[in-house]
Amino acid sequence: MAATARLTVLDPGVQTTVQDAEGRTGHWDVGVPPSGAFDELSFGLVSTAVGNGHLAAGLECVVRGPVLSLDEDRLVCVGGGAHAATIDGHPLPPGRVRRLRAGQVLDVGPIDGPGMRGYVAVRGGLAVPRVLGSRATFILGGFGGHEGRPLTAGDVVPLGSTHDLAAPVEVADVLPALTHDWTLRVIAGPHGAPDYLTPEGVAELFATRWSVDHRADRTGVRLVGPLPSWSREDGGEAGLHPSNLHDSAYPVGGIMLSGDTPVIVGKDGPSLGGFVVPAVVVGADLWMLGQLRPGDTVRLQPVTPAEAAVAAEERRVLLTTLLPAPAGASRPRPRPAAPSHDAPRLVVGEESGTAPAFTITRSGDRHLLVEAGHPELDLRVRVWVHLLAQALRAHRPAGVTELVEGVRSLLVAVDPEVLGLEQLAAHLRDLVPGLDDPATVVLPVREVTLPIAFDHPEAHEAMRRYAASVRPDAPWCPDNVEFIRRVNDLAERDEVFDVVARATYLVVGLGDVYLGAPVAVPIDPRDRLVTTKYNPARTWTPQNAVGIGGIYLCVYGMEGPGGYQLVGRTVPVWRLGGARDEQPWLLRQFDRLRFAAVSAEELADLRADVEADRADLVTRPATFSMSEVAAIAAESGDEITRIRSHRRAAFDAERRRWVS
Repeated sequence: MAATARLTVLDPGVQTTVQDAEGRTGHWDVGVPPSGAFDELSFGLVSTAVGNGHLAAGLECVVRGPVLSLDEDRLVCVGGGAHAATIDGHPLPPGRVRRLRAGQVLDVGPIDGPGMRGYVAVRGGLAVPRVLGSRATFILGGFGGHEGRPLTAGDVVPLGSTHDLAAPVEVADVLPALTHDWTLRVIAGPHGAPDYLTPEGVAELFATRWSVDHRADRTGVRLVGPLPSWSREDGGEAGLHPSNLHDSAYPVGGIMLSGDTPVIVGKDGPSLGGFVVPAVVVGADLWMLGQLRPGDTVRLQPVTPAEAAVAAEERRVLLTTLLPAPAGASRPRPRPAAPSHDAPRLVVGEESGTAPAFTITRSGDRHLLVEAGHPELDLRVRVWVHLLAQALRAHRPAGVTELVEGVRSLLVAVDPEVLGLEQLAAHLRDLVPGLDDPATVVLPVREVTLPIAFDHPEAHEAMRRYAASVRPDAPWCPDNVEFIRRVNDLAERDEVFDVVARATYLVVGLGDVYLGAPVAVPIDPRDRLVTTKYNPARTWTPQNAVGIGGIYLCVYGMEGPGGYQLVGRTVPVWRLGGARDEQPWLLRQFDRLRFAAVSAEELADLRADVEADRADLVTRPATFSMSEVAAIAAESGDEITRIRSHRRAAFDAERRRWVS
């Protein structure tokens, strides 16, 4: 048997990872991002140039590219921001296919602009294992690509077979032009004026020439510019800031307002969170996000769905035929009317029978967002959303690629070449009359007891880093727990921990801050502490930190950014490759969570046992139904009203302190 051809990393550059064009699909609902090439257009072109199929893996690099060699002759091509690549010192222009002979050195060189990322394709691709359906690297999750990490000097990566590949083709003339001044086409909504922003605020969002912040990476691209003009004072139970809403899923390319900061969700971004999304980048322009460089300028240009469809078709033709797009095709074609700054609703469903009122709105050109009930927590509405999602799974038309349940919402992604958004909206509307009454449904669930170390040192380290490098004057600094106590007018700091320990939480979302992380709410309203999310968000949170934002509790699935007020830490809720696991995410929708206090030292042992698959989560069978919620309301309605009123008064007093 012939030996496998290999690529050797002589110098990894700043950060070089294995990626593929499509990334992962089907796991957005549990917080697994697609990953894959951030600039999928450049990647797809150079991969096609060397004859690879659409599933082949290549390399993505940032700031400074790698130095590589092969032990077998192979065709190679570079693209994206790789403007200075050489083979044995001789220039390798972007888009030109060249033979890299065994032992020769390919130096990708600096990625110093315009553009932020360079790409390397080798004929046959990189034969790393597929994880959850893709070879793409997800660095924060530690899986995919080459051992789930960036390449290092001395790494050896196997190459794929060159049998039955397409003929090579030059793509230099069709590589996208890079710049320092970008225009991103967007579709307005789903969260705009007048519910969240003022009409003037939406107009300013699209009129501003934004600057790309230095905190821009694969999770998200932060933009710097004017403060949003909000049409409301706060997010109610979802949080003190007007950007806060009950957790809802984001599409890749969604421009969420994290507090007052616009952040465009990237290929490694979070799938579920509690921030409004006033616009979404169209699919044809998502590649640009991978080339946005700190200091570049960005304008958000609203377009119509019809224009987005034209752009998508032009992109499809380019990638499938490798013919240059017609002159001016990168810009919207003439249109009879200006695009709306609002998000027109495709379906408006009135409250009827056992169904709440609901709307179905575009969230970009590849997603629909169903929102039900009023903008408040209503567990009956949450159950209805779950029933709708289950009905769609049972009657799933071809072309549906993702379904993500939120607190009062359902995000559905489609392959637009197979299924249109209007067709999907009509299908969802037709499913509604057949849904069961949420008040009578009994869900078989589990009760899960999680150990928690309150005041864990790593939680305080996250608070310290935030105060030192992001916003030292934030009202939640230096101590999140003291902030929660103050906002809820509790007498003692330890009362925060007492409430968390006595509450039974209901998991109402998964994937909130990645990898099976639950967002949960106390079933008993008396146990619903209210607080707000960080503004701006943290850049670092320890794995499995436990936090509260609005009235919701979250367990962070991994290290990464975050915005909830931290109270402690628990055991892993994600375990990839465990022998006892059917799936990596350890919690389920509607699990009932209880917390048992342990010391930091005891937690360290428990964490090690769960991570090593020596122990599992402590669970027992249980049920959940709205009759339980109704019984609590009937028995304790007056007390619930008094506690809510008291906490709202403390909430309002805290907000007044901010502006005084």
